[in-house]
Amino acid sequence: MTLEIDSLAKRYGTAVALHDVSFDVRPGEIFGFVGSNGAGKTTTMRIALGVLAADAGEVRLGGRPVDLDVRATIGYMPEERGLYPKMKIGEQLSYLAELHGVRRADARCAAARWAERLGIGSRLASTVDALSLGNQQRVQLAAALVHDPAVLVLDEPFSGLDPVAVDVMSEVLREKARAGVPVLFSSHQLDLVQRLCDRVGIIVAGRMRTVGTVGEVRGTGGVRLEVHAPAAPPGWADGLPGVRVVEAGGGRTTLLLEDRTDDQDVLAAALATGPVHGFTRRTPSLTDLYREVVS
Repeated sequence: MTLEIDSLAKRYGTAVALHDVSFDVRPGEIFGFVGSNGAGKTTTMRIALGVLAADAGEVRLGGRPVDLDVRATIGYMPEERGLYPKMKIGEQLSYLAELHGVRRADARCAAARWAERLGIGSRLASTVDALSLGNQQRVQLAAALVHDPAVLVLDEPFSGLDPVAVDVMSEVLREKARAGVPVLFSSHQLDLVQRLCDRVGIIVAGRMRTVGTVGEVRGTGGVRLEVHAPAAPPGWADGLPGVRVVEAGGGRTTLLLEDRTDDQDVLAAALATGPVHGFTRRTPSLTDLYREVVS
């Protein structure tokens, strides 16, 4: 089933939280939802879950508007802790599965299975507040998975995790996607988004700025040149047509080229200043592009 976010709008008084936000997450796809704090990611996710009401627009799952029954098929992981701190982990996971309609015996089995899968199987008898923040995050993910959801919506699931836990959680998301589950998650760890996601959407001040595959989004950043010309004076590339200086210092200059700009003209200008020790074309990383989009 495809999760469709269709033309969502949300205001708080005169403040625009969302303006005509649209994208979809397809079966078997991992979609990275990227934006700065306050850009609208959490608001979008809460509307998708029915926690907030949109002023306009609609959220659909498999073509069906998200109502109470549909919400029960979604696995949601909030950014802030949504667990009972004094309740034992095994009991809590079983209880949450039962709330989604899972039979008690099946709920207990699912709780044990996901706790083991996420590396907290030995802590089922512990209370949440006895765990480290990273292990609490693992419990939070288990709570989103324990009822075998049809779609996953995860708000900053990698926050506070060590590298081993990041690898475990990444593989779980890949596993669910391989099973045909649409996976939507937000994160500020853009290197992880670039590595893990099939598509990505960047939201800025409540408006979707770009949506596409990671390759497509990175391609919108144009061609970059990294030039190492140690004898070049400051500003040597400022007047070159079709060229914008992105970063400069220590004899190294990063340039952004317009589509029809010949990089050989740039090389000639660099050589005119002295020796050139490095001249490299590269596609901007998602982090590079994100900095440009939100600035």
